[in-house]
Amino acid sequence: MKIINIEIKARCINPEEIETILLNNNARFEGIDHQVDTYFNSDSGRVKLREGNIENSLIYYQRKERKGQKKSEVSLYKTTGDSKALKEILAKTLGIKIVVEKTRKIFFIGNVKFHIDQVKGLGSFVEIEAIDLNGKVGEEKLRKQCDSFIRLLGLEKVEFLDQSYSDMVAGS
Repeated sequence: MKIINIEIKARCINPEEIETILLNNNARFEGIDHQVDTYFNSDSGRVKLREGNIENSLIYYQRKERKGQKKSEVSLYKTTGDSKALKEILAKTLGIKIVVEKTRKIFFIGNVKFHIDQVKGLGSFVEIEAIDLNGKVGEEKLRKQCDSFIRLLGLEKVEFLDQSYSDMVAGS
């Protein structure tokens, strides 16, 4: 499944306030996911295996890391809860680059997904992902949705990050 996202990631000093704003705007709370993302070596883009109690997927994505809105092209394969054999195959063929562990609160408003993350060793973050699953939304609308929610959540551009969690963990 190929997906287009427009997303931002920002440091979050007020996760409870962000959660309250989302809930006050009728966000659907999906739950709290304990996620372990294992990143594998790749010559292009990023390959990660996400193992969680809610989300379990093999994910390949390409994205230019920069502050502000980023466009991601994502290929996603949903896995079962037991991905031990898949992880072993990927580790043997590609090699493990880094592992990122986090606790993630997941919310949705329409096609827009929100994460309030507590990343082991890094702190608290918020992510906004405007998602086009089938090519019918379009990049312009995704960008407008992202902008709208940036304003709603009161996020400042100075808080935006230009790195993935894997880059941040590797650099810490």
